[in-house]
Amino acid sequence: MTTIEIIATVFGLTCVWLTVRQNIWCWPTGLVQVVLYIWIFFQAKLYSDVGLHVVYVVLGLYGWWYWLRGGPRESTAPVTRLSAIALPVWVVVGLAATAGLGWTMDTQTDAALPYWDAATTAFSLIAQYLLARKRLESWLFWIAVDVMAIGVYIAKELYVTSGLYGVFLILAIMGFFTWRRSLQPTPAGPAEA
Repeated sequence: MTTIEIIATVFGLTCVWLTVRQNIWCWPTGLVQVVLYIWIFFQAKLYSDVGLHVVYVVLGLYGWWYWLRGGPRESTAPVTRLSAIALPVWVVVGLAATAGLGWTMDTQTDAALPYWDAATTAFSLIAQYLLARKRLESWLFWIAVDVMAIGVYIAKELYVTSGLYGVFLILAIMGFFTWRRSLQPTPAGPAEA
């Protein structure tokens, strides 16, 4: 446990708590957490997580903009659901990305737990994109990621981070039910993401 890991944990908890409440300040708070975790995961040789957090910076900026201006007539974006086709498509995309990234990390780097690391990375990217778009199902992906991540971080002796993901799991479950109460009708189009 390091000071930087504790600071990142505090920012992470604050970010997810604000996200559950649909508070726009979740995005800048999350960006601080993400930058700190880039360093933490690099030190732990969890390279897929490093790459993931670099992408999180971009998705964080996008989410911040979308939540402010992504609704009708550039208003605040509402919570909506994925279409019936989109959810299984995202699952297949996540599994394919896990296989490809896991194989690459396993054969080309000294990555620890390459396939588990790849799975948390692939499904986190999907969850983060769907969260940025305010899709209810983003929380289902986060729940799956949190369960996997807890095991990965315990295996790497990142106990504070593992505890953080335990709290994230509880918050993700809360987020699902909170967002479901503010749900808007599903958008048109069979493959809407």
